[in-house]
Amino acid sequence: MKNRKLTLQADIEDVIQKCDACTLSMVDGGGLPYAVPMNFGYKNRQLFLHSGPEGKKIELLKKNPQVCITFSSDHKLRWQNAEVACSYSMKYRSVMILGEIRFLDDLSEKQAALDIIMGHYTENTVKYSEPALKNVCVMQVNIREINGRAYGY
Repeated sequence: MKNRKLTLQADIEDVIQKCDACTLSMVDGGGLPYAVPMNFGYKNRQLFLHSGPEGKKIELLKKNPQVCITFSSDHKLRWQNAEVACSYSMKYRSVMILGEIRFLDDLSEKQAALDIIMGHYTENTVKYSEPALKNVCVMQVNIREINGRAYGY
C-alpha cells in the first residue's frame, strides 16, 4: 500500500483540525534542526501560533523566520500477518506547511489571532487583558506551501 497525496483542501484541513498540537521546526544558528511542539489555530488557510515573548525559539525565529510545521493524525496500527514483524505498518494522515513567521505587534491583530487559537480548543468565549496581549508573542505563518499525505486511508 502506497501513501497518497491529499489533493482536496478539505482533507488537508481535516487533518489539521484533528490535531491538538503541531511541530514547529526551524534551523538554529549552527545549522542544526530545532523542533518544538506548539498549540495553534488555523482558519481560512491562516496558521497562528503563540508563545512567551523570550526564549530560544523566539531568538531563532527572529534570526531566520523560515519554518516547517507538521501535523499528523488518524494513526492506526495495521498488519497482514500478526506473527510477521515486517507486515506491520501504521495508517496515518499528515500535513506539512512551509512558510515564514511574521510576529504580530498590533493588539487587535494579536487578539484576533488568539481568538482563532482559542477557538481550536474551546467553544467558550474568552477575554484578554491588555497586559496579557502586550506580553504574549503571537505569530502568523505566511504559508508558502502546504502538502498532505495519507497512508492506509
